[in-house]
Amino acid sequence: MSSPIPQTVPLVDFGQFLHGPVREKQKIAKELDAAFCNVGFVYLQNHTVPQVLIDECFEWSKKFFDLSDSVKQRAPHPPGGTHHRGYSAIGLEKVSQQVYDKKELEELRAVSDVKESFESGNPDDETQPNIWLDEEDIPGFRRHMETFFDHCKDLVHHILRALAISLSLPDEKALSGTHKRSLFQLRLHYPPVSASAIRDGHKSRISAHSDFGTLTLLFQDSIGGLEVEDPYNPGTFNPVAPIPGTVVVNVGDLMERWTNGRWRSTVHRVMAPPVNETAHADQMTILKARYSIPFFATTDPETVIEALPGCWDEAENPKKYERITAWDYVQMRMAALYN
Repeated sequence: MSSPIPQTVPLVDFGQFLHGPVREKQKIAKELDAAFCNVGFVYLQNHTVPQVLIDECFEWSKKFFDLSDSVKQRAPHPPGGTHHRGYSAIGLEKVSQQVYDKKELEELRAVSDVKESFESGNPDDETQPNIWLDEEDIPGFRRHMETFFDHCKDLVHHILRALAISLSLPDEKALSGTHKRSLFQLRLHYPPVSASAIRDGHKSRISAHSDFGTLTLLFQDSIGGLEVEDPYNPGTFNPVAPIPGTVVVNVGDLMERWTNGRWRSTVHRVMAPPVNETAHADQMTILKARYSIPFFATTDPETVIEALPGCWDEAENPKKYERITAWDYVQMRMAALYN
């Protein structure tokens, strides 16, 4: 039997869901369902985040990471994984892949991730207050990041409404309602790194992993490097090249669990982007800084995660996972990042 055809990430016009009649909304909902069932990733065009804000956010990201280390350290990420805010220097965080055994974690960390990040969240989240630099350190940065957060938050809720329709849930707001506190997380940046170190396996921009929330939005710059594992060919990674005007959306582990495996939380990584064979030698030695803006969504902490209606049946597709609250699951995964 021949091998399955490598899966590519589909492109969906989300404007048809936002502004179209009911039948168009249902059509787009089905397209999202198919994308998440088959690949776990989708490009969305004509979404709700203005391009001017995205462009400005990349500019602010560069301004922040161009600051001296001593200034950036004035907004430090607290120790551990319970307060996920502020600045993390290179090497502080290591992604996890649903691994909690200490020996396995040490093996995963043998290849270090070359990245630094700044994280912020909902300004109304009293459990994880944001950690900002003083206004005089980078005037206007906080105001823009809070505005950008609000636009990303709204887009997540639009997508959740579409997904509820795709599952034929009785209430279009069924999934959005479990995210009503919008305890989401906005992250910035990766720095330059030696291309040879990545290609030789000594370093990675981000090692192979899956996200652990419900949905992730990813705004890419033009550098590239994102790769998604082919679900039907494990170990084979396909590039997800930047497409202007789109946002990449992917399913997280919690959503895969919630849908009883219907939607895939696909493993992905960030590696060296393809290099033109005629490129100058120094271009092949040091990769440019790759700025990216991921936005991680998860449910309200008290939400009980168990198979949603339409995602299981007793006879042919029984429930695969035990009940767990979103809080218990996410804390387990976040702790693995820093322990």
